[in-house]
Amino acid sequence: MPVVSITRDEIDIPAMIEAAKQPETGGIVTFVGIVRDDGIIGMELESYEDKAIEDLNCIASEAMSEFGLNHVEVVHRIGHLPVGDHIVAIVAGAAHRKAAFDGCEYVLDRIKESVPIWKKDIMEEGERWHH
Repeated sequence: MPVVSITRDEIDIPAMIEAAKQPETGGIVTFVGIVRDDGIIGMELESYEDKAIEDLNCIASEAMSEFGLNHVEVVHRIGHLPVGDHIVAIVAGAAHRKAAFDGCEYVLDRIKESVPIWKKDIMEEGERWHH
């Protein structure tokens, strides 16, 4: 069963990796999205949380089934994040590395496509929203 959450708190990535360690796991893939400096000073993230959690659970469950993953955890942050902060962490565990890589990438791609989380770039001269 996948583990998903939306939080305003820091993401405990080592704990996520530790939770993925199971006797049948041969590979764990971790993706961490970070606020990058592309002319912004920070980012504001908002979400329709109930729907986002529902969508994240669906996506993570699909990945487990489609790629044979035995563990998926997704944590997405909301609120104000300065450059360098973690935005999202995905940990996928599987018997074999290829399944873990493919499953992790699938989860990330699906989050970007459909989960109701919106980003507002904060710049010296103003703001702009995007998905």
